Amino acid sequence: MELALFGISALLTTVSSVIVATLYVWPWLRTARPDRALASLVAPHLFLRFIGLSLLMPGVVSAALPPAFAVPAAYGDLVAGLLAIVATIGLARQVLWTGAAVWAFNVWGTADLIYAGVEGVRVLPSPGALGAAFFLPTAIVPTLLVTHALIFLILIRSYVAQRSTTSSARVVA
Repeated sequence: MELALFGISALLTTVSSVIVATLYVWPWLRTARPDRALASLVAPHLFLRFIGLSLLMPGVVSAALPPAFAVPAAYGDLVAGLLAIVATIGLARQVLWTGAAVWAFNVWGTADLIYAGVEGVRVLPSPGALGAAFFLPTAIVPTLLVTHALIFLILIRSYVAQRSTTSSARVVA
């Protein structure tokens, strides 16, 4: 029953996140300047990624939570949060390295969530081992994964638009 509740919760949060992104977020993002769209999508990670450190807190998680899962998941989130800060500073200041910072954040952040999900399935004795951190993979991770997907869409669209502008300029010249 515990596994079913966990799965239903994560699945429905994912479905809800995709619906909100499709109906409300993406229409705005398509028309927004790429830097503003990216800043809006990176912003939740400024706060939510540091909650992953709760996986290292006794009393928050069960003693049965394997350190082989908790340590990389917690520190992976910490790094993703720090990269989100760097990406946000770059977006705000519009500096030369902004694109690289956003790509680094998004690739790391996505890989971290996927790795934690795969490892969780592989090593967790039960969802209850997450204790109070049960809400991380059932409420926060699905939404963050959707924001990562949207960031990839914007980065790729910006790259394609930039390439077509550069190609057009070469043809004209």
